[in-house]
Amino acid sequence: MKLFNRVPAKVRTVVAPTDRVLTYAEGPDGYVIATDRALYLGGTRLPWFQVDRGVWDEKGLTVVTTAGESYHALLPEPGRIPEAVRERVTASIVVNQYVPLDVRGGVRLVARKTDDDRMIWEFVFDAELDPADPGLRALAEQALEETRRSFGI
Repeated sequence: MKLFNRVPAKVRTVVAPTDRVLTYAEGPDGYVIATDRALYLGGTRLPWFQVDRGVWDEKGLTVVTTAGESYHALLPEPGRIPEAVRERVTASIVVNQYVPLDVRGGVRLVARKTDDDRMIWEFVFDAELDPADPGLRALAEQALEETRRSFGI
């Protein structure tokens, strides 16, 4: 009987010294590693506050970042990776509030906690709205200030 689940040296050498390995799985393209601070896909480190979502299918894991970048990892046997991704992404979100801006739509205000306990806010405008519209940006900024005040952040 195995009393301790030791992390293989191959996995430990990939992660930053400040990261604690939660779980890992090996795929044909290398390891996928979930730590307390980031997700490692091959040679890429994605801090949890930069991960918007993870999607699973029969081919493996697809991760989309808050910047809209997409990463894919083949994982025939994902182990606990799906649960870790879901839990860590959810834990990074402090505020997630939708605010109507005008009759055309609104904006989702999302605050994420970084590794060093800072808050990063992002605006996620409805698809039919132009995020570059200065009037909408001003309304979104005003909504953000009201949201920050109401949450005491």
